[in-house]
Amino acid sequence: MPHINSVHILRKQQLALSTKEFRARGYKVKRCDKCLIPEKKCICAQRPSIKSRSAFCLVMYKNEYYKPTNTGKLIADVLADNYAFRWDRVAPEPALIALLNNPKYAPILVFPQQYAAADRCIDSPKELVAIQQGKIPLFVMLDGTWREASKMFKSPSFATLPVLGIQPDKASSYQLREAAHSHQLCTAEVAIEVLKMADDNIAAEALKEYFHQFKKAYIAGKAHLTLI
Repeated sequence: MPHINSVHILRKQQLALSTKEFRARGYKVKRCDKCLIPEKKCICAQRPSIKSRSAFCLVMYKNEYYKPTNTGKLIADVLADNYAFRWDRVAPEPALIALLNNPKYAPILVFPQQYAAADRCIDSPKELVAIQQGKIPLFVMLDGTWREASKMFKSPSFATLPVLGIQPDKASSYQLREAAHSHQLCTAEVAIEVLKMADDNIAAEALKEYFHQFKKAYIAGKAHLTLI
C-alpha cells in the first residue's frame, strides 16, 4: 500500500476549493509540489521508509497547510498512519469525529498540560489502559501558531481526550519561524518527543533526521540564517 501524505492531500483539496491564491513569503520561488522546498533543494528522495506503532492526526488551522515552513507535513511524510483535517470551530469534519471514535485507536491530545484539567492529563501514552490492551496511540496535533492552537484546544470535539504534554530539555532549533515563547517547539519537534515517550524510537530518529534535512535544505537559500 503506497504511503499517502494526508497534509499534501488536504492542501490539494483546499487549493481546488479556494477562490483566492494564498501567497506566503517567497511565493515566487519555484517549489517542489510535495515538500514545498525550492526545486533544486527538494528533499523528497530523502524521505525515510519505516514502520511505526504510532498514528498522527494533524488538525490544521486555516492556511497552515499551504505554508512552506509548516512541519506537520514532515510527520505525514515519515509516519504512514497519518491524517490531516482543516479545523472548523462550528462544524468539525465528520471524518475527524469518526477517526476519534475509531475503536482501533486510542486518541491522545498533545498540548501543554497547564491548560487542561488535572484529571485529563497523562504523563505517558503507555499508562492508558486502551494502549496496554493493544490499541494504536493516535496523537492529535493542533497545527498552527500558539494563538491558533489555543483556540483549537477549546473545541468540544477534543473535550474528553486525555492530554499529553512534553517537557523539552532544550529550546527549539527551528529557525524558520519565530515562536511566541523560547520554550515552544515546532510541530515536528513535538512529534519527535511524543514518539520517544511512546518508545517508538526508530520513528523518532527517522523524523528527527528528516526534520534536519528539511531545515538544511530550506536554510540553504536564506543568507541570514545558519543551521544549528
